Amino acid sequence: MTTLIDRADIEAVYRHEAGRVLATLIRLVGDFELAEEGAQDAFEAALKRWPQMGLPDNPRAWLVNTGRHKAIDRIRRRVTLRGKLKTLAAEGAIAGPEAELDEIEDDRLRLIFTCCHPALALETRVALTLRTVCGLSTAAVASIFLVSEETMAQRLVRAKAKIRDAAIPYEVPAHEHLAERLAGVLAVVYLVFTEGYAPSTGAATTRPELCAEAIRLCRLLDQLLPGEPEIAGLLALMLLHAARLDGRSDGAGELLLLEEQDRTRWDRAAIAEGKALVERALGQPRRIGPYGVQAAIAALHADAANFAATDWPQISALYQVLLRLAPTPVVELNAAAALSMVDGPERALQLVDALAASGALDGYWPLHAARADLLDRLGRQAEAQAAYARALPLVRLEAERRLLERKMRG
Repeated sequence: MTTLIDRADIEAVYRHEAGRVLATLIRLVGDFELAEEGAQDAFEAALKRWPQMGLPDNPRAWLVNTGRHKAIDRIRRRVTLRGKLKTLAAEGAIAGPEAELDEIEDDRLRLIFTCCHPALALETRVALTLRTVCGLSTAAVASIFLVSEETMAQRLVRAKAKIRDAAIPYEVPAHEHLAERLAGVLAVVYLVFTEGYAPSTGAATTRPELCAEAIRLCRLLDQLLPGEPEIAGLLALMLLHAARLDGRSDGAGELLLLEEQDRTRWDRAAIAEGKALVERALGQPRRIGPYGVQAAIAALHADAANFAATDWPQISALYQVLLRLAPTPVVELNAAAALSMVDGPERALQLVDALAASGALDGYWPLHAARADLLDRLGRQAEAQAAYARALPLVRLEAERRLLERKMRG
């Protein structure tokens, strides 16, 4: 045991360890709901005991083992005469030697593959992983998917029930089945990173711990499938974006546009690793995919000494490749923005207006902000102001709201 700590210290430890603790408890107890209850019980026990006993030598293992014992206690309380033998069998399955740190470390990877099982819809896989692996609140996950908290809560309950009822195994699949499960897993990992790079809720402009966790998980995947170019591409993409985290805001916490960022604050070691991974992905015999193309675009941004030196023609060309690989409305919007830096804002505005008319991104504030920027560059200030006004009600983060208001003021 070590130094005595207060509630704030305990909460900080729990925030850091909660995802791994829950992942291991799910493996140990075999039930999402019971594991979540055990994890919460363990935290409440820590709040009571750690201020007196001090921080355990291995807080994560303490929380796991306490959570497991609490889960057993809950099973015992549910005992009925008819269900006693069944309940005692469940209790025996949970009981066992105390968990060690080396057992716990990779449980989140196992949990991701469980949450990303093909029996679940892709959107459900992503939502469940964000909730259970990354510890996002149901409200935050609902915000990401643009649905109500109640709707998301119902989806998560159904997903957990399906995993339980279908006896979906809690394991990393055998090597021959990894590829078929990879797309959903990579989508989850990237959404975890995105939630850290540009949080959907809260006051923080970034959540670096989520970015770091996504990168860690992708490294584990890279060890499992070292010849898969899309894993290398995604890892490169996340490293290149993470390299810019310190430059995304100023000393007052205000978000900075790419052209405003101090590039001396970018992490050159992460950039070098990301660029090497892009080269590795390009050198694989299998064709590079959307993550690899996005990583190549990010590498070009990282290579530019300043915003004016950006190789926009090559970036625009890469976006056309990306459009063929992943023809989504968001990619269309980004491609139009890149094209505006090559051919000017007028042609780009035509593309953005067509995209806006389709209604595909009507609730996506960056669409209206991009349109406002193009109108402003064309000298159509009144229309630009109207487009900014359209974007503002759609913004959830206060820092993004302040950024748009600053753009509106010119």
